[in-house]
Amino acid sequence: MNERSTEVLNNYASRVFNDGAMRRYLPGDTYKQLKKIIDQGRPMEDPALADIVANGLKRWALDQGATHYTHWFQPLTGSTAEKHDSFINPQNDGTIIMSFSGKELIRGEGDASSFPNGGLRVTFEARGYTAWDCTSPAFVKDDTLYIPTCFYSFNGEVLDKKTPLLRSMEAIERQALRVLRLLGDTDAQRVLAMTGAEQEYFIVDKAQLAQRLDLALCGRTLFGAKPAKGQEMDDHYYGNIKDRIMNYMRAVDDELWRLGVPAKTEHNEAAPAQHELAPVYASVNIATDQNQLTMETLKKVALRQDLVCLLHEKPFAKVNGSGKHNNWSLNVDGMKSLLDQGKTPESNLRFLLFLTAVIWAVDEYADLLRVSVASAGNDQRLGGYEAPPAVISIFLGDELNDVLTEIETGGKSTIRQGGSLKLGVTTLPNLPKDTSDRNRTSPFAFTGKKFEFRMVGSSMSIADCNVMINTIVAETLSRMAERLEQAEDIHEECRLIIRDVMRDHKRIIFNGNNYSEEWRKEAAARGLPNIDNAVDAAQALISQRNIDLFQRHSVFSRKELESRYEIHLESYAKTVNIEANTMIEMTRRQIIPAVVKYAKFLSETLVSLKDTGLAVDVTLEAGLLKDVSAASAALRTALTKLEKVQEKGTAMPHGLEKAVWYRDKVLPAMEALRTPADTLEVLLGKDFWPMPTYTDLMFGIL
Repeated sequence: MNERSTEVLNNYASRVFNDGAMRRYLPGDTYKQLKKIIDQGRPMEDPALADIVANGLKRWALDQGATHYTHWFQPLTGSTAEKHDSFINPQNDGTIIMSFSGKELIRGEGDASSFPNGGLRVTFEARGYTAWDCTSPAFVKDDTLYIPTCFYSFNGEVLDKKTPLLRSMEAIERQALRVLRLLGDTDAQRVLAMTGAEQEYFIVDKAQLAQRLDLALCGRTLFGAKPAKGQEMDDHYYGNIKDRIMNYMRAVDDELWRLGVPAKTEHNEAAPAQHELAPVYASVNIATDQNQLTMETLKKVALRQDLVCLLHEKPFAKVNGSGKHNNWSLNVDGMKSLLDQGKTPESNLRFLLFLTAVIWAVDEYADLLRVSVASAGNDQRLGGYEAPPAVISIFLGDELNDVLTEIETGGKSTIRQGGSLKLGVTTLPNLPKDTSDRNRTSPFAFTGKKFEFRMVGSSMSIADCNVMINTIVAETLSRMAERLEQAEDIHEECRLIIRDVMRDHKRIIFNGNNYSEEWRKEAAARGLPNIDNAVDAAQALISQRNIDLFQRHSVFSRKELESRYEIHLESYAKTVNIEANTMIEMTRRQIIPAVVKYAKFLSETLVSLKDTGLAVDVTLEAGLLKDVSAASAALRTALTKLEKVQEKGTAMPHGLEKAVWYRDKVLPAMEALRTPADTLEVLLGKDFWPMPTYTDLMFGIL
C-alpha cells in the first residue's frame, strides 16, 4: 500500500466524533447511554450525563487542535450559520483553563430576528436558541468544534431546516413500523429514511470571475452570447479530467474524508466546466449535514486553488444546468431497503406495498414535491438541457409497471428475466442485463432499491425535499395501516390496497420521454399539475389540505408553514431584484462605455478611410457601425424599461403581489435587455468587450 492510500485509511473521519472516538473519550457507561439515545431516538434528560459527554467531547476536540466551539445550524437562508466561542475560562490568578459544560453542549443562543423568520419574530424580539442534535456527529474544522444543532425561537417556533427533517423522520418511522407490525414483522426496531445526494457544480477561473459582476453577485451569467461550441459534441461528459481539476477534486476528497463525508464518485458532467460528486448513502439527517459540508468544501477548496465553484442552478444559458439528485429509500435497522424488489417482486407484497405508498404519495402531493425544489434559480434550470420538466411523474420501468398492472386487473404477473448482454468479443465477459433501463428525463425515477428525485437544485439544502417525501409517504402508509388494521385477511387486503392505488393513481406513472411535447399534452389530459414557476409553487405551503397533513404528523404548525410561505416569496423577489440591479449596473458601467468606445473607433476608422481620397470600399465598416447603432438603441430602450419596472417593484411591500411583479414584469424586462447586449457582444471586437465571454469561462481552465 502506497503512502497516499495509507494516509486516506488513517485519516478518514479523523475529524469526526464518531463511534470510535466516543468509545475512546467517554466512560464505558456514558458511551452506552449515549449510544442508546442515538440508536433508539431517546431524549437526553440527565444533566449529569450531558456534562460527562461534554467533557469527553472537549478533550477530543482539544486533541484535534480545536480552540473554539460553535453550534452549527441551518437557518432558512439555505446555507449554514455559526457563532464561535472559545473554550478558555480565565482564572483569578491570571491563567486560563479550557472548559466546556453540558449546558454549553446542549443549548446555545442566537439572534432569531436577524435570520429569515417570515414574521414569526420582530426586530426587537431577538432571542433564539440552538439545541444539540446528537444523532449527527460533531466534527472539528478550522480549529473549531462544530456541533450540529436545531434552531428555534423564544416561543418555540422552528426557524431552521433540520428540526422539520427530524420530525418527518420520526413520522415516517412511526407509520412504517406500524405497517411492518401488521405484516407480521416483530423484529424491526428502526426504519430510517436514507439518501445520497449527487452534487453537480461548475468550476471557473477565479481571475475571470472577478471580471464578471453577475457571477460574483448572482452566481449566474445575466449576459452572454452563445459560444461557438457548447455541449453538443458530448465530449465533456465522463471525459478525461484536466490536471488542474483533478488536483482540485483530490483536495476536496481529502477535506471531506477527514470530515467523515464518504465522497465516492466524481466525473465530468455534460456541460463544459461542469462536474459531479456523489457520496455513499446515509440517513437523511446525516446526509443533509454532509451535503452542506460538501457545498462549503467545494467552494473553499476552489478559492485556495485560484478557482471558483459555482453552485447556481443555471450559471450559463443554453447548456446543462446543475442539479442535485436526491436518492431516497427506507432501510430497516440500517440494513435492507424496504424498496428492494428482490428476485420476484410480484410475490413480494411488502415491497409492492411500500412502492405503491410512494406512488400514491407522489401523485396526491405532487404540489409539495414541487415547492420543495422551487426557487428563482431552479426556475432557470427546470425543463431543458437534461433537467427534469416541471410536471412531476414517476418512472418505474416496464417490469414493475407490468407487475402492478397485473395486480390492478387481477391477472397473473410474468416477470421478464434480464438475461445477459453478449458483447461479441471472446475476452469480454457476458454482463448481467437489468430488467429495465434508466430514464434520465424522469423527475422521480425508481432506480432499484431507491427513488431518484432529480428536480432538486444544486444550491439547495436537501432537507426540504426529504421533509416532503418523508411526510407524504408517512401519510399514505398511515392510510394503508388503517385499512390493514380492519382487515380479516392481511395478505388479501394488501393486494386490494395495491390494486386500488394503481387504479386511482397510475396517472403519475410515465416511462417515456418527459421532454416531449406529446407528454406535456398527455400530462395535462391526465390532470397532472404543471407548476412552472416558484411563485405559483409556493401556494402549496398554505393549502389547507397540506397544513392539515403537516399538523397531523407533527412536522409543521400552521404558523411555521405560513412563515415559510412568506420567506419563500420574499427570497424569490429579493433574488430577482439583485439580478435586475446587477444587470442595470453592468449595462451602465461596463457595456454602454464599451459600445460607445467601439462606435467611436468605427466612426474614426470610417473618416480616416474616406480622408485618404482613395476609392476604398467601406461597406463593412459602415454596415458594422449601423448594426452597432441599432443594437445600442435597442439596448437603451430595454434598459429604460427595466429601470422603470425595477423601481416600481422595489417600492412594493414584500408578499405575493411583489413576487408576481418580479416574475411577470422584471424577469421579462431583464431578458429583453439581455438580447441586444448579447448581440453587441458578438458585434464588438474582442479587445473592446469588457468581460470574459462564455468561451473564456467554460473553456478557460486548461
